[in-house]
Amino acid sequence: MRDIAVFSGTAHPDLAAEICAHLGVPLHPVRVSRFANDCLEVQLQANCRERDVFLIQPLVPPVQENLVELLLMIDAARGASAGRITVVLPHYAYARSDKKDAPRISIGARLVADLLVSAGADRVLAMTLHSPQVHGFFSVPVDHLHALRELANHFRRYDLSNTVVVSPDLGNAKEAAAFARLLGTPVAAGAKQRFSDDLVTISAVIGEVTDRDVIVLDDEIAKGSTVIELMEHLRGLRVRSIRLACTHGLFSGDALQRLSDQEGVLEIVCTNTVPIPAAKRIPELQVLSVAPALAEAMRRIHNGESVSALFA
Repeated sequence: MRDIAVFSGTAHPDLAAEICAHLGVPLHPVRVSRFANDCLEVQLQANCRERDVFLIQPLVPPVQENLVELLLMIDAARGASAGRITVVLPHYAYARSDKKDAPRISIGARLVADLLVSAGADRVLAMTLHSPQVHGFFSVPVDHLHALRELANHFRRYDLSNTVVVSPDLGNAKEAAAFARLLGTPVAAGAKQRFSDDLVTISAVIGEVTDRDVIVLDDEIAKGSTVIELMEHLRGLRVRSIRLACTHGLFSGDALQRLSDQEGVLEIVCTNTVPIPAAKRIPELQVLSVAPALAEAMRRIHNGESVSALFA
């Protein structure tokens, strides 16, 4: 793969290094410096001319810093005459801002997509966007991966004969149903209403969960308020056990500890799309790697092969 050049921002260099190890290519260095007036400057420290350039940068806290760093990386690659620039977004934080559900608010998912394209991105490789319509906000090709296979492979180790997959809300029910098909289990969903970022109510659980082992599946867990509200209903319906699964384990503040302290929680499973500091990790947490899936998608993009065939 002589014509590929992979760079990583500062958001998640460990994931980028793992991806490059699977690809068998070097991870080229990036110099990020800050001027006296607090402005960032980025220099890609390897030749980009007419090469297939991949820039790996999840939008994780500090999101705005990492976003500007990514935009500058794209601009630097374009100015260095890159043949094609593919932005690899393991986590697209602004995907949650995908609709106008209150007066005079911005739709950040569309705006940030426009910024990435304006900076010079030719293609985007994303993992588990918050909602399907975010895909359509980009005016360049988007390859949208999911981590359901990695999560399913983990849970297949258990006896699933009395298990049901539960989505916290109806918006995530389609993904939960696909996950349940991979596991060969039924599916249920919570009826959720969100009033603010950390105020959520779930009025009912649609589906049969009584005396079942439950796997709660969500796309991301940040504060954990939705999942904690759901688990209160599940315990009221007398489920046998609860396991939590998500793609993006953001776990802001003390969310991980709060989740593990909940009665009946046996395990919390996420992937490494976002970095989880060692200080936050607890015995109940299992982190699965999506580096092989991202590496294979990048290889297929580079070679002009089908990416959707990965999910056939």
